[in-house]
Amino acid sequence: MNEPLQSLLDLLDLEPIEQDIFRGVSRPAVVPRVFGGQVAAQALVAAGRTVPGERGAHSLHAYFLRPGDPGAPIVYQVDRIRDGRSFTTRRVVAIQHGQPIFHLSASFQAAEEGLEHQDPMPRAPDPETLPDAAELLPAHADKFPDPGVIDRLLEARAAVDLRYVEDPPFLTAGKPREPRSQVWFRTRGKLADDPLLHVCLATYVSDMTLLDSVLLAHGRGGWAVGDVVGASLDHAMWFHRPFRADEWLLYDQHSPSASGGRGLASASIYTQDGRLAVSVIQEGLVRIPRT
Repeated sequence: MNEPLQSLLDLLDLEPIEQDIFRGVSRPAVVPRVFGGQVAAQALVAAGRTVPGERGAHSLHAYFLRPGDPGAPIVYQVDRIRDGRSFTTRRVVAIQHGQPIFHLSASFQAAEEGLEHQDPMPRAPDPETLPDAAELLPAHADKFPDPGVIDRLLEARAAVDLRYVEDPPFLTAGKPREPRSQVWFRTRGKLADDPLLHVCLATYVSDMTLLDSVLLAHGRGGWAVGDVVGASLDHAMWFHRPFRADEWLLYDQHSPSASGGRGLASASIYTQDGRLAVSVIQEGLVRIPRT
């Protein structure tokens, strides 16, 4: 396991303070606030640690309330809403400086059999044929007005191998295209078999690229090239089938709408053998900077 991946796993290993209260720290982010995927993953860890038995996470719904301070710890308070015969519900509030910055509701279910169907996996090239971040980003240094952006992006990708099927918006600014984006991702090293760990890592990664499809429709490069101000507003995920975050997963993303300074993106995450593992929806703040 490489050092950045171990650092990410340590980030998700929350410190228990009292019953149903946990504390987490932050890692340096690409932008000067706590990365939304981090706080969502940590909140899900907190919720999962209070769930009895072998119940796995099947859904989460969350709101990003305030920008997080990466220099301060985050306290996660878990409310045990319900422990039913098949389902367990938890509510988590993330607090910094005495104020809530994030709110999550998560549901867990005991395994059971049921009806089965899914959308087919869309076509995508083999991930091994695509460039990783270390190959892609330095080759396009001229696209970034701030040269430090590349270093921050590479640091953010150090624990997760994330490969774009087509050029991302920050490399194609000024060229609108279909509001669809695909990336393959997996952790840069093997993980333990704990299903909650794999779900939490997918939650972490899910916030990295989801709003790309919104930007593509308008030829906007995003914060990295300075033509958009954005932030996650809310986030929802449904975990349909077991998967491993240390094996290749296809993140197929699409934006059906943008209006009112907000953009909506929906996505599906497939295993490499074609199983639909996760569905994701997010709305984000997408504003054009005032000149």
